[in-house]
Amino acid sequence: MENLKIIQDRENLLFGRREIIFTMESSVSPSRAEVGKIVSEKFSTTPEKIKIKKITGKFGSNNFNVDISIYNSEEEKNKIERKRKKDTLHIPSKGQPVEEVKKEETSIANSQDGQVNNQEEVLSNKDESKSKDKVNSESINEDNSKE
Repeated sequence: MENLKIIQDRENLLFGRREIIFTMESSVSPSRAEVGKIVSEKFSTTPEKIKIKKITGKFGSNNFNVDISIYNSEEEKNKIERKRKKDTLHIPSKGQPVEEVKKEETSIANSQDGQVNNQEEVLSNKDESKSKDKVNSESINEDNSKE
């Protein structure tokens, strides 16, 4: 996956960034985290300074075009770029083991699952109350028909 071929590399002094377009070869579509890790190692920078604009590939091809920007500082990046959820790279820092990052991700997923379970409980309680009301109304109708 480390087979990188730089197509374009230019310095944008106005925005304080380096804009790079390159192709990489991979058997599967590379994730943003993988691309961020490779770029940070190749260009000797931190993942916080990297903005991955897009990763594109053609169907059936092992070549992917990647468009990135490397900023001079994280503050400049945050000032200029929009922050989106998919832009957060889950790359462990040097002091943080990979297991902690996975635990954080699973705890977030579990909290979202908990919200879904609570909603399911509320819906099941509503269904139970409707069925009780239906049984009560049927018994009243039977009593009225007997009289």
